[in-house]
Amino acid sequence: MSYAGETLTATGTVAVPGAQPPGLLISALGPTMLRIAGELTDGTITNWAGIRTLADHVVPTITKAAIGRPAPRIVAGVIVSVTSDEAAVRTWVAETFGLAATLDNYRAMLDREGVDGVADVVIAGDEASVERQLRRQLDAGATEFIAFPVGSDADRARTLDLFSALVRQN
Repeated sequence: MSYAGETLTATGTVAVPGAQPPGLLISALGPTMLRIAGELTDGTITNWAGIRTLADHVVPTITKAAIGRPAPRIVAGVIVSVTSDEAAVRTWVAETFGLAATLDNYRAMLDREGVDGVADVVIAGDEASVERQLRRQLDAGATEFIAFPVGSDADRARTLDLFSALVRQN
């Protein structure tokens, strides 16, 4: 492989017997980017996309664009907390990440979901509730997660314990 540009030239190869090239995922939220992701990549990584948005917008748009290709990966970025204080977690997320709701692409995702802000798409609750919410994301078309555990140290430990248990089950 080589590249020759105006200011940069690079030449090189990497050969590892039996190795497969890595997949390519892009963050795609809007219709145009989701079509590009479906046509040219292995899938998308979402953020602030709730169940309705995944099922009604992300999955159908990227899947339609991927006709004739392998089913696209839908990696759902989720802020998650196994906690006994769901309100505190949502307040912290709103204070920390609330400005995301003012950015056009994220605002469109939240509007599709029918929620006011990013705290409304946080997955939080006890172990059973969080597992149920995660499974609803999978049912909506997510194929995997990037989880961002939040909350107290104890909450984050509970969250990681739940994910570890779920991975062991599958």
